[in-house]
Amino acid sequence: MISKKRLINSFLGMYNSIMFKKIGVIYKESLSFDEDISPHIETILSHSKELYFHKSASDTPNKFPKLSRDELGDQSDLIIVFGGDGTMLSTARDFISYDIPIMGVNFGQVGFLTDSSENNFQQSIGDVFNNNFKLEERSFVKAEFGDKEIFGLNEIVLHSGSYAQMMKFSVSVDDQLIFEERADGLIISTPTGSTAYSLSAGGSIIYPNLKVWSIIPMLPHNLSSRPFIISSDRKVEIQVTSGPDKNAYISADGQSKLPINYGTKVNISEKSDVLKLVHPSNYNFFEACRDKLGWALNVTKR
Repeated sequence: MISKKRLINSFLGMYNSIMFKKIGVIYKESLSFDEDISPHIETILSHSKELYFHKSASDTPNKFPKLSRDELGDQSDLIIVFGGDGTMLSTARDFISYDIPIMGVNFGQVGFLTDSSENNFQQSIGDVFNNNFKLEERSFVKAEFGDKEIFGLNEIVLHSGSYAQMMKFSVSVDDQLIFEERADGLIISTPTGSTAYSLSAGGSIIYPNLKVWSIIPMLPHNLSSRPFIISSDRKVEIQVTSGPDKNAYISADGQSKLPINYGTKVNISEKSDVLKLVHPSNYNFFEACRDKLGWALNVTKR
């Protein structure tokens, strides 16, 4: 019997044996095509002549087709995102149902998801077209309440919606009450999100391919309250009890937000779809942490 791991590795290997031919391009709205994007487009065109842009790219020359999200999803074998992690997060959510590998080129600040740079793009994209790259799956976390669903690649955040005012909520796992809390809110972070908002709130850094969540109370009114890590296949339920406004809020990746009534139960689970993230062949998570988080080397020589 073939193991699940072998099946997954075989499936991912199929991508590395397929030449990407149709390339979709998305770039951050603040970037200029002529000044920022054009040189890299010439590099892509040296490998592929089938190039499409998202219709939001208003300053792109008319010679390039501009497509809607659905058209771009249907046409593309690979999507290249020029921007920061924020642009990658929104692109990952927008194209989650299309099962398209996505490659990020960092024009932002930190860039944990956009790990190719302006300076090494020519080498990185050349490697991708020569099937010399790493493909990594990243999971999404979703929250369901009533008839609504919201999901994120980094995290789901439950918050009071008011500056410096606390709300009350409870957290249960597999129908067992874990705690009741008064706090500014609650973060449910994926491993991908462990180097983002979760990190700022005191959460642990988690290796990306682990199937866990970090659950972190935000500024709790309790000296013993601490983050904890739990398997992502557990049943997690949050009940929102009270707060300073007429309702609380729930957000995903800091980019989308929904109001939520008090007394509502929120079910947290892992979304079945995944992000297929294209890395340069020399990608290393710990090296990224050292570079982007300023981890020290040679401490003993100081």
